[in-house]
Amino acid sequence: MIPQIDLTRQHAALRAELLEAASRVLASSWFILGPEGRALEGELAALCEARHGIGVNSGTDALVFALKAVGVGPGDEVITSAFSFVASGSTIALCGARPVFVDVDPGTLNLDPALVEKAITPRTRAIVPVHIYGHPVDMDPVRALAERHGLAVIEDAAEAHGAAYHGRPAGSLGHAAAFSFYGNKILTTGEGGMVTTNDPVIAARARELRSLALSTERHFWHRSVAFNYRMSNLQAAIGLAQTERLDALVARRRRNRDRYVQALAEIPGLTLPVERPDCRNVFWMFGVTVDEDFGPSRDQLRARLAACGIETRTFFVPIHIQPAYFRVHRGERYPVAERLGATGLYLPSGPTLSDADVGYVARQIRRARA
Repeated sequence: MIPQIDLTRQHAALRAELLEAASRVLASSWFILGPEGRALEGELAALCEARHGIGVNSGTDALVFALKAVGVGPGDEVITSAFSFVASGSTIALCGARPVFVDVDPGTLNLDPALVEKAITPRTRAIVPVHIYGHPVDMDPVRALAERHGLAVIEDAAEAHGAAYHGRPAGSLGHAAAFSFYGNKILTTGEGGMVTTNDPVIAARARELRSLALSTERHFWHRSVAFNYRMSNLQAAIGLAQTERLDALVARRRRNRDRYVQALAEIPGLTLPVERPDCRNVFWMFGVTVDEDFGPSRDQLRARLAACGIETRTFFVPIHIQPAYFRVHRGERYPVAERLGATGLYLPSGPTLSDADVGYVARQIRRARA
């Protein structure tokens, strides 16, 4: 029998807070860029040890605005990971620039700093390290390279709320960072995103870009072509109700990791996620790779788990082989990213999982191999 997750027991208090926050906004009739929006910007910036937060309506928009705010535009090149959600490449293309991919470290699954310098050309304008699945990139060598070549560093921190590198939180490790508040993220507003930065010039430009470049000096006066991608006050209220629970939400995912590792560590052919000693991995997803020694293939394991009522997802398809990018990047090879895309599988990872749920998943994986 498949254990049932008791959402009522585990999240009644949080749901009550979300309902109260939404009711407060509805009663105020202040739906766009209101006090909740400003409060969420301040709270997330503080959590990231950044001076500025700029709320927008998606993580994709946050990355676009961060890139544009540092001057990325047509004719530029931006280096990023071949193994990521497609938005990491699309945001670069949406700025008119060309994404340049590098392969990833097989342990952390993150952009390999040793490969970045080889990808730098006179047209390179920025580097976008992606903190994949909640594990921070090795940022010191990335920043050193960027400083040496005069490049901007924009963290793609969409999956890394609460992650840390050398004791410093994700969101404060580059010139700017982009977070997502999509429904499956650690902090969520359903949709939504935020730029964080310590640079007042970047912050001002990102705020301008999200609001049609409205002038503060004169009504209906616009100094540049911009977007209309603000976060709603209702979204912000929902996010604000969760920020004080970030540590608890991360702790639950880390507990899930501990239980999975305890149950699965000795299974041949199953590679589990890592956490480097100088990092805090928030384990947004607990992902494994299924190698030949396991026996059943990744897709066979997934089918067997589905038959037991366990939903899983495959890893991201590397960006360079996506239909939208294949023509331009035809012939490029990133072997580690390609192997991960072919063998990687997310296991259930959310904070509502009980120890019994994790144990059930682990037992079915063991049975699938037998």
